[in-house]
Amino acid sequence: MPDEEDQHQPAPDPAQDGGHPSGGQRDGGQQRSGGEQDRQQQDGTGRARRDRKRRRAIRAHAAQTGVAYSVAARQLAGFGVGPGETLASLGRTVYPVGLPGRWTVIARELRPAAVKLHDTRRAARLAGGRAVHLVERFPPGESHAGPCYAGDGLEDLLAMLYLVVVREAPGLVPAALDLAWTAELGEETAVDMECAEVDRAARLVLDDGIAGLWARVEDALRSGQANPSPAIRHDADRLSLVCRMFTMPVEGPDGEPYVLRAPWTGAAQILDALLVIADDGHAPGTRVRLTHPATPGPAAGTTTPAPPAPGTTTQARSQPREVTQVRQPAGKADQGRPEAREAAQDPPAAGAPLPGPPASGTIIGARWAAAGPPRGYEIRLDGDPATHTMRPEDLIVLPRQESTATALQV
Repeated sequence: MPDEEDQHQPAPDPAQDGGHPSGGQRDGGQQRSGGEQDRQQQDGTGRARRDRKRRRAIRAHAAQTGVAYSVAARQLAGFGVGPGETLASLGRTVYPVGLPGRWTVIARELRPAAVKLHDTRRAARLAGGRAVHLVERFPPGESHAGPCYAGDGLEDLLAMLYLVVVREAPGLVPAALDLAWTAELGEETAVDMECAEVDRAARLVLDDGIAGLWARVEDALRSGQANPSPAIRHDADRLSLVCRMFTMPVEGPDGEPYVLRAPWTGAAQILDALLVIADDGHAPGTRVRLTHPATPGPAAGTTTPAPPAPGTTTQARSQPREVTQVRQPAGKADQGRPEAREAAQDPPAAGAPLPGPPASGTIIGARWAAAGPPRGYEIRLDGDPATHTMRPEDLIVLPRQESTATALQV
């Protein structure tokens, strides 16, 4: 029995085909249908190739960043994340490739067992031993934004920060016996786990500001000189002389008095890189780009708050016509109209996103909370000496930022 669709299909009319089922008009119609089918096949082949290319890019991004396939697809589609890139809220970069001549994760794992044991024993001695270990573990380097992890006397400054924590929060300091037992494992990351709370507390001391920091350091040194631990007493006695060097004015070569500037920024960057290992994030020196066009920054050396969502600014709300002209340039059909020419020639409003691709920059610091990964990053854009504070969601980490291996994910 024929199908219902065949029953309702009308029979071809030979008269309309020139009296023959294979008339010229029908042949022409068949030729046109064949051309359309060829074009449809070509379009389908092109779409299939693009789909395969897109799937390969998603798989490569998921493998390189360590996220699920669906997460990688949303990143590539929704945030403009390219292959190998990742949002700054994900992943981990410990030793950025932009700072050559430094340690890498693999290189530290390949050290001889005796060297690793010596380093872990030193890292377990608070406060001076751990400070020396961290400075050797994160040596200085020259990034796109200038020197990172640099400065004279970083070991002493880090030891002072640990002494401040010992005085103000002694409950966070692990027991010396526990540290000594953990150090015998020969794994520095195991010591990092024991010192996780005291390391973060030392970093948060710097977030309280430098103005009153020296007073807290002097109180910690006086308290440390009466500490039951011989190591703490030794460090407190030694650092009392170093503290005077940073706080007392001395006479320079020109006869004018000056005070030696303490490199607190380098100390903060070392602790930033250390906290990244356990809590994820991206160490200073990591190259990033913005998820939206950059806005004109303030004067050099200032810190700006996190920018608003892409495409929305204060000027956009107060001057909608100018923003519309910038975001929606005149098309070819409207270029002859006077208002279209005016829209194409008007410059962007002050504070509005600059035209062009999103800017690239370098992470120079991190903002930490009481727990978890960084809640913000301090970056310096290429060609802009100002420091900008950005949310992790507003930054995309460029591909292959870890020195020798892909950034680890959780």
